[in-house]
Amino acid sequence: MPDLLVEHHGVPVLVCDAGGAPIATEQDALDHLIGAAFAEPVELIAVPAERFDASFYDLSSGLAGAILQKFSSYRLRLAVVGDISGHLRASSALPDLVREANRGRDVWFVADLEELVARLSA
Repeated sequence: MPDLLVEHHGVPVLVCDAGGAPIATEQDALDHLIGAAFAEPVELIAVPAERFDASFYDLSSGLAGAILQKFSSYRLRLAVVGDISGHLRASSALPDLVREANRGRDVWFVADLEELVARLSA
Protein backbone atom coordinates (compact mmCIF):
# COMPACT_ATOMS: atom_id res chain seq x y z
CA MET A 1 0.00 0.00 0.00
CA PRO A 2 1.41 3.42 -0.86
CA ASP A 3 1.48 6.33 1.56
CA LEU A 4 -1.98 7.79 1.97
CA LEU A 5 -3.04 11.38 2.59
CA VAL A 6 -6.11 11.58 4.84
CA GLU A 7 -7.72 14.24 6.98
CA HIS A 8 -8.87 13.61 10.53
CA HIS A 9 -10.63 16.33 12.48
CA GLY A 10 -9.25 19.01 10.18
CA VAL A 11 -5.66 17.76 10.38
CA PRO A 12 -4.03 16.60 7.13
CA VAL A 13 -2.19 13.36 7.93
CA LEU A 14 0.25 11.44 5.76
CA VAL A 15 -0.15 7.79 6.75
CA CYS A 16 3.05 6.05 5.72
CA ASP A 17 3.11 2.54 4.34
CA ALA A 18 4.55 -0.11 6.65
CA GLY A 19 6.46 -1.55 3.70
CA GLY A 20 8.22 1.71 2.91
CA ALA A 21 11.93 2.40 3.21
CA PRO A 22 13.42 1.78 6.65
CA ILE A 23 14.35 4.84 8.70
CA ALA A 24 17.85 4.13 10.02
CA THR A 25 19.45 7.57 9.74
CA GLU A 26 18.53 11.21 10.02
CA GLN A 27 18.89 11.48 6.24
CA ASP A 28 16.40 8.62 5.78
CA ALA A 29 13.87 10.63 7.80
CA LEU A 30 14.50 13.67 5.62
CA ASP A 31 14.31 11.72 2.36
CA HIS A 32 11.46 9.32 3.08
CA LEU A 33 9.27 11.12 5.61
CA ILE A 34 9.80 14.86 5.66
CA GLY A 35 10.45 15.03 1.92
CA ALA A 36 7.19 13.19 1.26
CA ALA A 37 5.33 15.74 3.38
CA PHE A 38 6.32 18.59 1.10
CA ALA A 39 4.56 16.97 -1.86
CA GLU A 40 1.22 17.40 -0.06
CA PRO A 41 -0.26 19.84 2.46
CA VAL A 42 0.60 17.73 5.52
CA GLU A 43 0.65 18.67 9.19
CA LEU A 44 1.25 15.27 10.75
CA ILE A 45 3.11 12.18 9.52
CA ALA A 46 2.00 8.81 10.90
CA VAL A 47 4.85 6.31 10.62
CA PRO A 48 4.55 2.62 11.47
CA ALA A 49 6.85 1.85 14.40
CA GLU A 50 8.53 -0.99 12.52
CA ARG A 51 9.88 1.38 9.88
CA PHE A 52 12.27 2.85 12.46
CA ASP A 53 15.57 1.07 12.98
CA ALA A 54 16.08 -0.33 16.48
CA SER A 55 18.64 2.44 17.10
CA PHE A 56 15.77 4.97 17.04
CA TYR A 57 14.45 3.40 20.24
CA ASP A 58 17.92 3.31 21.86
CA LEU A 59 18.10 6.92 22.99
CA SER A 60 21.85 6.70 23.56
CA SER A 61 22.29 6.45 19.77
CA GLY A 62 20.99 10.02 19.34
CA LEU A 63 18.90 9.03 16.32
CA ALA A 64 15.52 9.73 17.92
CA GLY A 65 16.67 13.13 19.13
CA ALA A 66 18.00 14.06 15.69
CA ILE A 67 14.85 12.94 13.91
CA LEU A 68 12.52 14.64 16.38
CA GLN A 69 14.54 17.84 16.01
CA LYS A 70 14.18 17.68 12.21
CA PHE A 71 10.42 17.33 12.53
CA SER A 72 10.35 20.32 14.85
CA SER A 73 12.55 22.39 12.54
CA TYR A 74 10.23 21.68 9.60
CA ARG A 75 7.15 22.35 11.75
CA LEU A 76 5.77 18.87 11.22
CA ARG A 77 4.13 16.62 13.76
CA LEU A 78 5.05 12.94 14.09
CA ALA A 79 3.03 9.95 15.24
CA VAL A 80 4.88 6.68 15.74
CA VAL A 81 2.16 4.08 15.24
CA GLY A 82 2.41 0.55 16.56
CA ASP A 83 3.59 -1.67 19.37
CA ILE A 84 6.89 -0.56 20.88
CA SER A 85 6.47 -2.46 24.14
CA GLY A 86 9.63 -4.50 23.59
CA HIS A 87 11.67 -1.33 23.18
CA LEU A 88 10.02 0.20 26.25
CA ARG A 89 10.93 -2.83 28.37
CA ALA A 90 14.54 -2.71 27.14
CA SER A 91 15.11 0.93 28.06
CA SER A 92 14.96 3.03 31.17
CA ALA A 93 14.89 6.33 29.25
CA LEU A 94 12.49 5.56 26.41
CA PRO A 95 9.38 5.28 28.62
CA ASP A 96 10.10 8.79 29.92
CA LEU A 97 10.43 10.15 26.37
CA VAL A 98 7.17 8.50 25.30
CA ARG A 99 5.32 9.76 28.37
CA GLU A 100 6.56 13.34 27.88
CA ALA A 101 5.96 13.29 24.12
CA ASN A 102 2.41 12.05 24.56
CA ARG A 103 1.66 14.98 26.89
CA GLY A 104 2.36 17.42 24.06
CA ARG A 105 0.96 17.78 20.58
CA ASP A 106 4.00 17.49 18.30
CA VAL A 107 5.14 13.88 18.81
CA TRP A 108 2.91 11.00 19.80
CA PHE A 109 3.49 7.30 20.27
CA VAL A 110 0.18 5.51 19.65
CA ALA A 111 -0.82 1.87 19.44
CA ASP A 112 -2.79 2.18 16.19
CA LEU A 113 -4.45 4.60 13.80
CA GLU A 114 -7.68 4.53 15.81
CA GLU A 115 -5.82 5.90 18.83
CA LEU A 116 -4.28 8.59 16.64
CA VAL A 117 -7.70 9.64 15.31
CA ALA A 118 -9.06 9.74 18.87
CA ARG A 119 -6.17 11.98 19.97
CA LEU A 120 -6.76 14.31 17.04
CA SER A 121 -10.41 14.66 18.04
CA ALA A 122 -9.51 15.88 21.53
